[in-house]
Amino acid sequence: MAAFTVIDHTELTGTTASWSKTSIPSSYDHLYLCWSARSDHSAYRDAIYCNVNSDTSSSDYSMTHLFTGSSTPSSYRTSGVSAWTDFADNPAATALADTFGTGSMWLPHYSNSANFKQCYANSATENDSTTDYRWGIQVIAGLWTNTAAVTALALTLQNGDFVQYSSFTLYGVTGA
Repeated sequence: MAAFTVIDHTELTGTTASWSKTSIPSSYDHLYLCWSARSDHSAYRDAIYCNVNSDTSSSDYSMTHLFTGSSTPSSYRTSGVSAWTDFADNPAATALADTFGTGSMWLPHYSNSANFKQCYANSATENDSTTDYRWGIQVIAGLWTNTAAVTALALTLQNGDFVQYSSFTLYGVTGA
């Protein structure tokens, strides 16, 4: 049976540009991050970026996206970027007031120093509209082509800041 241990839980008390956790212990098998967030950007949605170990090398990150914000789903691939860009979406200031998006990410074998790191993430951008791209559901498979153990993670927004009451919980997972 898997055991989940809270490494960090942060609920924002004001608007902030990012969430990050440094000095992640290597004593777990996997990492699991979940969040509930909203952006102050003047739009319906704002993309979340994820950075590993402060690595901004444009050759280290790649992703395959499955996305829908309309009746027609799409997929695309991104590589050669300095973070997992458009890693997830969440509601922004124009979306229904007080609506927060949800997301999660698995990082299996994060402390292994012999292989590249994979991630699986999903997010839902809730809104009270059926108008295309005012809501969204996204799933990504990501690869960080670096063999270093993951010791730090950071989430930022493409255009805005995270608002008060956005929350982030990082778990260490053993036995899974």
